Amino acid sequence: MYSPLQRIREHQQAFLGQLDTHAFSPSAVEKILAYGAPVGAALEHHTQLNRCMDRLQQLIQEKEQQGRVLAAGTVVLADVLTDSSGRFDRAWYAPEGGVWLAMAWPDILLPEFTRLLPFAVGAACCRAVRQCGVDARLKWVNDVLVAGKKLAGILCTTLQSSGGDRYHLLGVGINGNNQVFPMEFQTSATSLRSELSQEIDLAELTGCLLAELRWSLGLLHYDEEQALAEGGSCEQGRASLLLALWQELCDTVGQRVEYGFNIQQKPLYRAVAREIDPCGGLVMELEDRSRVTEYSGEIVYL
Repeated sequence: MYSPLQRIREHQQAFLGQLDTHAFSPSAVEKILAYGAPVGAALEHHTQLNRCMDRLQQLIQEKEQQGRVLAAGTVVLADVLTDSSGRFDRAWYAPEGGVWLAMAWPDILLPEFTRLLPFAVGAACCRAVRQCGVDARLKWVNDVLVAGKKLAGILCTTLQSSGGDRYHLLGVGINGNNQVFPMEFQTSATSLRSELSQEIDLAELTGCLLAELRWSLGLLHYDEEQALAEGGSCEQGRASLLLALWQELCDTVGQRVEYGFNIQQKPLYRAVAREIDPCGGLVMELEDRSRVTEYSGEIVYL
């Protein structure tokens, strides 16, 4: 009998072979996949954890005590999280039946591209759940919604170890076969099982997610390589391949939204989302027709 990690590995390889790469030359595809190759370099599975990110931090510390560094792309998975949280320490319900994981990614990108990491993870997550047959869409920056209900959440944080190494911890939570939510989430959350009226194979979904992460993170690094070769930047209007992929999945443009840095505690203003600029900023039109561009914060659809 295969272990869960063996099955995930097999599905990851299978989905890598199914990636739609027709828009890229064979040499570009090879580079993109090489850049993303560390994804899932090491997999660690637990039946229960407080938080996957906490375990990653523990692994980083353990490696440093051994005079080593944690392998790029190390992934920690758990069947159940007992203390999961999102932005601003908001509770995230993570019972058995979902895909709960976090991955360590080294801080090697230039700042212009580092700020696109949440877009890369969001695109990968959205593409993975769409493979299951649901019409999932991204809300800027990386909430994955189905018909306005949250299906998956993403949290990206930066950690500097005591030894000075910097990592990006990329967390993903997908509601898979779990269907029961706390009262406060019953009208705002959904799961794949609820949408499809059938159970899904969590190992298959996890393998698909890892394959999509390899592609999107590889694409982000490839974007950086091309920008350095061309001497361009997003500030100069250079188009990003990763952002183009992300925008295909996003339905924010045209929506009437409320914006805030911490939208639940302090909404700042209402506007209409007009476009995504080349650096990932959300361009919004205020009531007086003036425009403002935000590069961080969050929105809700009105």
